[in-house]
Amino acid sequence: METPAQASPDGQRCNVLVVGGGGFIGGYLVAALRRHGWRVLLAVRPKGRPLADDERACDLQAMRLPEDWMPLLDSVDVVVNVAGILREQAGQTFEVVHVVAPLALAEACVANGVRRFVQISALGLPKDGPFIASKHRFDEQLCGLAMSSVVLRPSVVYSVSGSYGGTSLLRALAGFPGAQWLPGDGRWQVQPVAAEDLGELVARAAGNIATGIYEVGGPTPMTLRDYQRQWRRWLRVPGDHVVTVPPAFVSLAVSVMEALGRGPVGRTMWRMLRRGNTTAPDAADRLHAAFGVRPRTLAEALQQAPSQVQDRWQAQLYFLAPALRWSVVALWLLSALAGFLTPADDILRLSAGTPLATWDPVMLARVGGAADFLLGAWLASGWRPRAAIGAMLLLLLVYTLVLGGMVPALWWDPLGGLAKNVVLLPALAVLWVVTERR
Repeated sequence: METPAQASPDGQRCNVLVVGGGGFIGGYLVAALRRHGWRVLLAVRPKGRPLADDERACDLQAMRLPEDWMPLLDSVDVVVNVAGILREQAGQTFEVVHVVAPLALAEACVANGVRRFVQISALGLPKDGPFIASKHRFDEQLCGLAMSSVVLRPSVVYSVSGSYGGTSLLRALAGFPGAQWLPGDGRWQVQPVAAEDLGELVARAAGNIATGIYEVGGPTPMTLRDYQRQWRRWLRVPGDHVVTVPPAFVSLAVSVMEALGRGPVGRTMWRMLRRGNTTAPDAADRLHAAFGVRPRTLAEALQQAPSQVQDRWQAQLYFLAPALRWSVVALWLLSALAGFLTPADDILRLSAGTPLATWDPVMLARVGGAADFLLGAWLASGWRPRAAIGAMLLLLLVYTLVLGGMVPALWWDPLGGLAKNVVLLPALAVLWVVTERR
């Protein structure tokens, strides 16, 4: 049955501005809002591209005053804020992204007559870390404004159709071939909620009048071990053996990720997991009374969407993708060393009697080594990795065609020589694809 379009008192279709709608959770909220008949406007960072008709330029780090938000609120009836960062980096801070900018937006909503504000926060305690503390500071200030608002604080958010950050890592650990890997002994409790159910809740909350703070989770708490077991069964990966990773080792890995400013799990998430991330006993009843929604259990959500081979690809490529990347980095740096260190006499002997001999082969080998070093270092840096891989593909193709044509003996080298490029070219293409990940 088609859901009727949301309409304002004058009969016009209602507009909802979603801040952070391009993220993992935001995508499900946008889909649910559209399904409920809202006209969705997306507040996005332009990133050097033209904006679509339903997009409005937004940079939270720069929009710290109510007047900065006014142009985005023209004709907007409801605002949904799902924007957030898991760690501070690239000049983005929790205080600005989670408190200052959203508060400026909320104050602009009050001044502009926006009738409703829906805030997606996070379940936890301020002592868990600055991520949670900053989220909750804004929640409290929002509830004090003269505007109809509601705050939703979800536990672990998952989806059968995709994953992000820590949920990607957990899915990969659950689907590991041969055995499931489990942080700690798996007795920590979570109360996961499907992103699709959270989207339905947000769509209803946008057109509702209930106010206050609501915790959002599945019907009952479950252990991390059971959470992982259900995902492994859903992925149809054989084997029930579980390998438990001592918490000290996980803490060390988390500390390394924090120091590097990257990785799916930060100290806050790790602290929340160990403490347990569950809702209050009456949370489900409060949600149902206010919005008529009861989130499904994980088992129900998995039963309603059978896994496909692509789901196993996603889970089992999670660790292979970075392994392939660093293997390519190592190969390129070793190739650079070969270009620099191979004796000139060996290079001249190899090119003797071929068209390459007239091209100053020693100089070409040194230049090729420099190019290999720059590309290997570029890919290792993590900056625009797809561009680095594209340059590697182009250079490797040139190597293969030029050297293969001018020095045919390289094709018959007992150690592989140019023949290895037949495998390396598609391997780079695969790396280019799997580099896009959440």
